[in-house]
Amino acid sequence: MTIPLDLTDTIERAKTQTPVGSPCTNVCRIDLGHGLCTGCFRSRAEIKHFKSMDDAAKKIVLADLLARRARLSYAP
Repeated sequence: MTIPLDLTDTIERAKTQTPVGSPCTNVCRIDLGHGLCTGCFRSRAEIKHFKSMDDAAKKIVLADLLARRARLSYAP
């Protein structure tokens, strides 16, 4: 069984990696109500294209993930 990772920790770790790493928390479940992963809060398109994004684009996505989680009222 894979233990879910904390989103804040995965974002901080991802920002320190070269190239910028993934914020995946090992949850990998899309909520059909809002179309975002319930673990990392990326859209399907962001998940699919994340590896091919340049670091600037990845950082833009990372910067919004905690705000998305807060807007959707998910507890950390």
